[in-house]
Formats: sequence, C-alpha cells, structure tokens
Amino acid sequence: MRTPGPRRRWSGLRSRPRRPDRGGIAIEAAIVVPGVVGLVLLAVAAGRVQTTAGTVEAAARAGARTASLQRSVDGMDQPARDSALATLRQQGVWCRDGDVRVGKGELNLPGGPVTTVTVTVVCDVELADLLGGPSGIPVTKHLVGEFTSVVDRYRGT
Repeated sequence: MRTPGPRRRWSGLRSRPRRPDRGGIAIEAAIVVPGVVGLVLLAVAAGRVQTTAGTVEAAARAGARTASLQRSVDGMDQPARDSALATLRQQGVWCRDGDVRVGKGELNLPGGPVTTVTVTVVCDVELADLLGGPSGIPVTKHLVGEFTSVVDRYRGT
C-alpha cells in the first residue's frame, strides 16, 4: 500500500484525459460549411431568376400596351421596343443576349376584325457572379416574356 505523498496544488487547473476525436468539429465544419454556402447561393440564384422573370414579363406587357396606343399600326415597333427596354433598364435587369420582337395579328370577332400586337422579350440572365467572380464558366438562364394587347380601335388616326 502506498502512502499518499504531498499533494500538488494546481490553481484551478485539472488535467483532462485526451480524447481520440480531437479536431472533429473542424473536420465536420470543413464538410458541412461548403454545402450550406452552396444552398444559400442556390436560393439567391433562384430568387434572382424569379425577380428577373417577373421583370421580363412586365417589360413585354409595357411594350405591348405602348404599341397598342400608337396612332398608326406602322409606327408601333419602335415605341414598343423603347418601352420594353426602358422597363428592363429601370428595374436594373441586364441581359447578356436580349431581344424585343413586335408582331401584329388580327382577331376576327362578330363586331369586325380587331388588330392585336404581341411583344416578346427574350433575355439571357448572367448568374456567374454568384460563384464569386468571373470563373470562366458561363452560367445563364434563358427567360422569355410575351404579352398580347388589342389595339385600341378608337385611338384616333
């Protein structure tokens, strides 16, 4: 039997047994954090696409309404394009490849034929900046907005 020797007094420090999983939290963080960041970037990209899709639809609507109020059918194209592009610009939407197409049509109704105008806005939205800058990987989303409006028959000539 041993006799207890003098006790060492350590001021508040206790020795802990070493555990074999030391550093496990750092490894878990290294595995989990990139996945969480990826999910956040995916949510931001989805939000940006939805917002831009709404703006592209609004631009097509604005272009068709502007065209339908023009005094002549021949003078519809340029005001419709200008209105659609102004809507995109006001909302801060930049299209990598964009186009505004204006088409005219006619509906045969019992009261007589009615002229219609259809504006189609095509926009490719750039998403590469969500990856942390220019990475050389082109990430775009192709968006199309279309709206048809009836030309006001009483607009004056």
